[in-house]
Amino acid sequence: MQIERIRIRNFRAFRDVEMLHIPRLVTMVGANGTGKSSLFSVFGFLRDAMNTNVRTALAKLGGSRGFHEVRSRNCDGPIELEVAYRIRPRQPLVSYSVSINLDRSGKPIVEREILRYRRGEHGKPWHFLDFKRGKGYAVTNEVTEVKKAADLDREEQETLKSPDLLAIKGLAQFERFPAVVALGNLIERWHVSDFHISRARVEPEAGYAEHLSREGENLALVIEYLHDNHPKVFSTIKNALQKRVPGITQVESKQTEEGRVLLKFQDEAFADPFLARHVSDGTIKMLAYLTLLYDPDPHPLLCVEEPENQLYPTLLEELVEEFRAYAQKGGQVLISTHSPDFLNAAHLEEVFWLQKHGGYTTIHRASDNQQVAAYMADGGRMGHLWKQGFFKGVEPEG
Repeated sequence: MQIERIRIRNFRAFRDVEMLHIPRLVTMVGANGTGKSSLFSVFGFLRDAMNTNVRTALAKLGGSRGFHEVRSRNCDGPIELEVAYRIRPRQPLVSYSVSINLDRSGKPIVEREILRYRRGEHGKPWHFLDFKRGKGYAVTNEVTEVKKAADLDREEQETLKSPDLLAIKGLAQFERFPAVVALGNLIERWHVSDFHISRARVEPEAGYAEHLSREGENLALVIEYLHDNHPKVFSTIKNALQKRVPGITQVESKQTEEGRVLLKFQDEAFADPFLARHVSDGTIKMLAYLTLLYDPDPHPLLCVEEPENQLYPTLLEELVEEFRAYAQKGGQVLISTHSPDFLNAAHLEEVFWLQKHGGYTTIHRASDNQQVAAYMADGGRMGHLWKQGFFKGVEPEG
């Protein structure tokens, strides 16, 4: 999957923003508070809304104020989100949009929800799902079966159980709506990383985990799973860690008699391994990123905030290359950073910067700036240009 366009209206600092021609690897920079985390929150919000409902997802973001906290300050009207993507190259462009507002009693509802497919650059899009306030229809055709609008088999649906439910949540459970099922499967597998080193140091109870969780508290379980079920992947991760952390010769998960799983690191200088709670923050974080990047079943979308924290600067260029390789294998990666060293490894077309003015954020492509593009063509590096002030408007207002 590759997201090509995002439109955001009335969502936190994004009063009205459109991000176009999005590459597989995106590196974003911007001052604190410009909205880098909020952009990631769009994807987390859609995933949470599909897994639960809109009201719960809003409360997770905005606390007790929910909708009122998430909607852009001093703005009226609904929160509107649109994501346009292709499941595979050269396949039709798919657009999913959702509009969220309050009903007369002040409760959040899904005002409109549309899933469109567009063939060609200028063709009229076909609606494969269209719901208004819990009522609507979905198409039962496979996308590849449809050659003209008359081929669409629309099935009217009963009113959803609650107006704060997304239609894709309910319909994705039924195989007769293949377009909706495909979208639901993608959103469920989006990963917005909020890795906490302290959480990754815990010794979890014995269990089973194939993928690293949002905060990383199941790292020991995932290492155990990879060791037992994907030994080649585990070996790749271990070898990559050895090259980056001097002295590390082995990583293993070991289950105790009490039913806990310990993550251990062997240092070549000592006979006994170190437990996770006694190794450096950088070692834990690098292991977590390698576990994400070499996942045998990678996420279609991976969002990572400030991966440079706790890592030695010379490690960052290789980490960027690994994020790029992950994206080129079919996923998509969005990264925020405050590190010139990290940005130096980014390509011109991969870099965007966020600018905040008057309380609202705009997004700018580095490749649209002629001066930046010219310097890069002459061998410049993005991190150096950023430090020298070539990213117009990126510095904090003051």
